[in-house]
Amino acid sequence: MSEDQQTRKPRIAVVFGGRSSEHAISCATAGSVLQAIDPDRYDVVPVGITQDGRWVLESADPERLAITSADKLPEVDGSRAPVALAQQDSASELVVHEPSAVPHTLGEVDVVFPLLHGPWGEDGTLQGLLEMAGVRYVGSGVLASAVGMDKHYMKVVLQSHGLPVLPYTVITPHGWQTDRAACVEAVTSLGFPVFVKPARGGSSIGISKVHGVDGLEEAVEEARRHDPKVLVEVSAEGGREVECGVLQGFGTNPPDTSVVAEIGVDPAHEFYDFAAKYLPEEHTRLDVPADLPDAVADRVRELSALAFDVLSCEGLARVDFFVLPDERVVINEINTMPGFTPSSMFPRMWAATGLDYPALVDRLVQLALHRGTGLR
Repeated sequence: MSEDQQTRKPRIAVVFGGRSSEHAISCATAGSVLQAIDPDRYDVVPVGITQDGRWVLESADPERLAITSADKLPEVDGSRAPVALAQQDSASELVVHEPSAVPHTLGEVDVVFPLLHGPWGEDGTLQGLLEMAGVRYVGSGVLASAVGMDKHYMKVVLQSHGLPVLPYTVITPHGWQTDRAACVEAVTSLGFPVFVKPARGGSSIGISKVHGVDGLEEAVEEARRHDPKVLVEVSAEGGREVECGVLQGFGTNPPDTSVVAEIGVDPAHEFYDFAAKYLPEEHTRLDVPADLPDAVADRVRELSALAFDVLSCEGLARVDFFVLPDERVVINEINTMPGFTPSSMFPRMWAATGLDYPALVDRLVQLALHRGTGLR
């Protein structure tokens, strides 16, 4: 540790926005985290990534970053001063490039808190950049981030370790262009209804529930607007949607799991779509903790910790499940950077477990400060 590091507060760069379709969700998450980080303990620098990939020194105003309606989603302000992560001697520093001014540094970065959702941020790309720069960061590394982002390979890894997932098929760009009939046949063999999803998307963007062959092509094209690779899986009819939060333990301690929560979707929504998740006027019921038999809740927590370990996750994850009518539990997906506003399910589950929002943010920063970069 340098003399400067011993005499100053740790500097945390909160990075958000990004090029994915979840840009607005990332902004909202960042606003909440910026408000929660203790300024007496940490020096916080907000860094936004615009939708075309430029890094800028952003505002820390949580109101400007909040989602208030579907017609007015927050986004990173591309007119602000550009900023870059530069290697200086043995450390990485944030350098600001003001128009018509000499570039100046904001100082050494101790931890990056990457709050990007979706491709080009949550998928291992940013994590790889930070590893190459030798900067510690919150959350999973390159491999776990990439596998967790790709619903296809996530299922492959989980299945290979004996963890339960729903039946599915994958529609690749080549397959859809050269043998569409075979793709339709593969989906039909699953049985309807099915969910059609961008393979590397999130926040329910681009997802459709399809009840028959007639609606399949339109649903695939909608998913392909967000990702050329599409995953189609069986609908868990009658299943209850439940979730569990996971936090990495300190040192060699095993991961901790939160109470289990359940999502009850308003009948106006056929499934837990974007509006039901994020718009304040929607009436989604979040039961924290879920009203489940003890054995089922224990199974959910057990599978959550196993999925976290199987994918080599670090920091945090939210694991989503279906509890089927016969009480079998199947994994829907794992999120290595889940929604993180105070009203999001991940923080609410931890609050109900005894770890409030500011303490949760602090634990994640401390986990990052206590780990190195590189192979581990």
